[in-house]
This record gives sequence, structure tokens and C-alpha cells, in this order.
Amino acid sequence: MILKDKVVIVTGAGPGMGQAACRGAAREGARVVVTARSKAAIEAVAHEIVSAGGEAIAVPLDVTQQDQCEAAAAAALAHWGRIDGLVNSAYYHPDWGPLIEHDLEQVLQAFNVGAAGALRMCKAVYPAMKAQGSGAIVNISTLCTRKPFPGEGGYGMAKGALNHLTRHLAIEFAGTGIRVNTALMGWMLGAPLQGFADTMGPEAGAAFLAQRGSEIPVGHIPPDADCAKAVYFLLSDYASEITGAMLDVNGGDWVAA
Repeated sequence: MILKDKVVIVTGAGPGMGQAACRGAAREGARVVVTARSKAAIEAVAHEIVSAGGEAIAVPLDVTQQDQCEAAAAAALAHWGRIDGLVNSAYYHPDWGPLIEHDLEQVLQAFNVGAAGALRMCKAVYPAMKAQGSGAIVNISTLCTRKPFPGEGGYGMAKGALNHLTRHLAIEFAGTGIRVNTALMGWMLGAPLQGFADTMGPEAGAAFLAQRGSEIPVGHIPPDADCAKAVYFLLSDYASEITGAMLDVNGGDWVAA
């Protein structure tokens, strides 16, 4: 249990990576603050964790609102007295299509949620982590910032800004004991991708997933629950000497230089 007794806030705990990270962090011993805009969804995840013997609370959160970010941090402190980790998983994805045709309001919303939202949460947890002299922040980014994928231009731009946030804060936080890293996720098998495949119809969707899996060196599309294990590592003391790093989690779909 590499996160035993650590207090971890996870944003964007809707279906997919966010929920997988909450459940997995709890299994690794973390006390989890489950956050997202949907009160029903996060309460269900928190209840599931507690029913399995873990510790979790649900805090509704819109990361575009600084006061709500502060409230999430305050809830963690009120409940457990510290904040050891933050996983910035919240995102907004503009409609699929060529970047040159993207609705600019949607692109700006992607930045507001995925990049500025992460900065708001970093600002919210920074005082507690600095006072403790320790903390780990993991920003969830995407393979499309390495390997552009048609239709994801606005989303990729926002995540590219998130990548720079990691590098910049890692330097700014020198001497505080706070580490900041990024996990760049590739294709992940979970509710969001399955939903996308379902829009193609049963046969076409299944064929699409099989074809995509055959093109990834590990031989399959990595499940989101397994990809989340990289996040636990970066949150843990095993990564105590790692900050400002970009960890590719994609089954070899992109091999970094």
C-alpha cells in the first residue's frame, strides 16, 4: 500500500481515469477526496470506497471556480488535517473536428478547466503542502501532446499548457518539498473510450477497438485502472526524487526520445 495514510485530492472524478484513480488510490491506502461537478457520481464513488473498507469523502467541485477549489482543500484539512497529494484529472474536450474549425469558446473552456483549473487547485493546496514541507502533485495529460491526433486540437492545446505548468511549478517549488509531475495518458480502455466506440455501432465499434489495440506495442488498449498505477507511483515516496518529469503511459504507442 504505497499511499498508506496519505490524503489525496482527485479532481474530475467522473467516469474514466478520475474514478479509476480514486478507487485505486484508496486500495493503495490513501484517504481520498473525491471531487467533480456531479454530486451523485462522486458520492457513489466515495460510498464504494468506504464500503470496501477505505476512507473517502465526496466534495462537489467545479475547478473553474477558485472558491470551490479552496473549499475542496479546506474539506481535506478539516477531515484529515493535511494534504499529501493532488491529482489534476479534470478536463473539458471540445467537439471533435479540425482545430482550424474549433469553436473558440470551447477551446477557451478547455484551457479554463484543464490548465487554469489545475493551477487553481495547485494554489488551493500550496499553503498546506508548504507548511508540511511535503506534497506531490500529478497532472494528467495526454499522448496527443506528443503525437497529435485529428479532432483533438483544442484539447491538446489545453493539455500542452498543463505540461508546461508541471515544468514551471517544479522549478518554482524548489526547496518546499513539493513535487510536480505529469502522467501523459494514451488510449485507455474505459467508459469514455467505450462510449466513443459505441457511437460507431456494435460491429464497427468493436472492430475499431480491436484494430487500435493491435497497433499498440503491448498488444491491447491499456485499461484506465492499470494506467492509473503510474499516478500512484508519482504520488508515492518511491518517486521522492522525481519532479518536473513527463511520464508516458501508453503501452508503447509513443516511445519518447
